[in-house]
Amino acid sequence: MNNKAAILFTICFLSFSSSFSQTIYSSIKNYTVFYGSAKRNKTDWFAIRRFENSGKTYLLLVDPDELETKIDEAALYNLSPMTMVQARLYYYKSTYEKALRTAEQQSKSIQDAGIQSGMPKETGISLTADLCPSSRPLDRRIFTDIFQQFQKVEQPVPVALSITGIWMRDHQPDLAWLKELQLKNQVIITWINHSYNHRVSRTLPLKDNFLLEPGTDINFEVLGTEQAMLKNGLLPSVFFRFPGLVSDQQLIYKITDFGLIPIGSDAWLAKGQQPQSGSIVLIHGNGNEPIGVNDFINLLKSKTKSIAKKQWLIYDLRESVENEFEGSNP
Repeated sequence: MNNKAAILFTICFLSFSSSFSQTIYSSIKNYTVFYGSAKRNKTDWFAIRRFENSGKTYLLLVDPDELETKIDEAALYNLSPMTMVQARLYYYKSTYEKALRTAEQQSKSIQDAGIQSGMPKETGISLTADLCPSSRPLDRRIFTDIFQQFQKVEQPVPVALSITGIWMRDHQPDLAWLKELQLKNQVIITWINHSYNHRVSRTLPLKDNFLLEPGTDINFEVLGTEQAMLKNGLLPSVFFRFPGLVSDQQLIYKITDFGLIPIGSDAWLAKGQQPQSGSIVLIHGNGNEPIGVNDFINLLKSKTKSIAKKQWLIYDLRESVENEFEGSNP
């Protein structure tokens, strides 16, 4: 996409996203993994979840090319149930399937596996901020500084937030503030599943740490977080970020078997990694890593002139991944 197309996409998607992001599903029952083609008005969505709420059956749907998600009533669609193997063959040429395959091909490293960058030809980044469990409040400087820098050139500003179930539970005022920013068209948020508990040990080696810790219930860590999102009025995306960016090949395949695309980073600012064009930048917005937030704010200040000329922008993560695989060989 060129810049005009990207802006048009963001504006069009905002009205769509806002209506669904504020829907609260407070009586969820029978929340299950469900795969199938869901067709309506000649549009083919990929269903990855099914659940009941207040007497109706709903689907979590993915656009296999644009990577958008939405919740809609199952009765409105012509459904063709599939296994995940069948679905991946059916959508083999789609952006979604290409991203899944790439993530699996990059699964051998114990840290920072998954999609790490996108849109290499564009000048700018995709910003991801992790909301791991924390006793500290949300670091709101990230959002106020972004809005200040981009309010004249890019509104709403796209941000991807990797959110945990515990953070949602313990930070309701901060979550309400984020949702309000989105309603005011200041930001557009892609909500990334970051697990429910974000288990971590200071003493265990990486191979037994985070989601690799023995006894971890991966079904709850994934599906429990999605349900918490829906109960809080958030729209789950098709992305997953591993706590600590730690995984192994088996865990990567478990996540892709849930129909989710693992997202890494090639620019974790607090670790001194410098962003390049198309980088997926990682900072922590939970108050635990102020050095990374400071580095990001300094990055914004260093790009002030380029931002004003629209020569350096923040890109929607979905769009960034889409463009990374757009036109690539299946």
